[in-house]
Amino acid sequence: MQVGYALTGDGGCIARARHHAADFLTRLKDEHGLSVAPRAIDLTQLVVSELVTNARKYASGPVLMELRISGTTVVVAVWDSDPTVPTARATDPDRIGQHGLEIVEGVTQSLAVQRQTVGKRITARIALTDAPGAGATARDLP
Repeated sequence: MQVGYALTGDGGCIARARHHAADFLTRLKDEHGLSVAPRAIDLTQLVVSELVTNARKYASGPVLMELRISGTTVVVAVWDSDPTVPTARATDPDRIGQHGLEIVEGVTQSLAVQRQTVGKRITARIALTDAPGAGATARDLP
């Protein structure tokens, strides 16, 4: 199962992106019986918020977001027009702000950045359940 969204540049696009992510996972849980822990929904919304916020902050133009299920993970992919590959800053407890990528790296199973013909695509994987192997997987969906 996969969905994609073109997010406009207005101030509400980050909130809409979080809503799309929660709705996607809730539908999979309710309509397809996929095991989705409440924590997975929360973490997915956090990751979406951080990635879309950075895309809006550092790139001009559209932002595209894709959500899909792969095994026991939700894959969040965000594309923007800026080809600059982000890097997490060194840990600094005195720094205010600029912790988004550190947060995303800390709550995901994996994080990858790929340059595209135009811009870049950042892909994060988040576990759907708190216990590995629990519940249905995407392979079980009709």
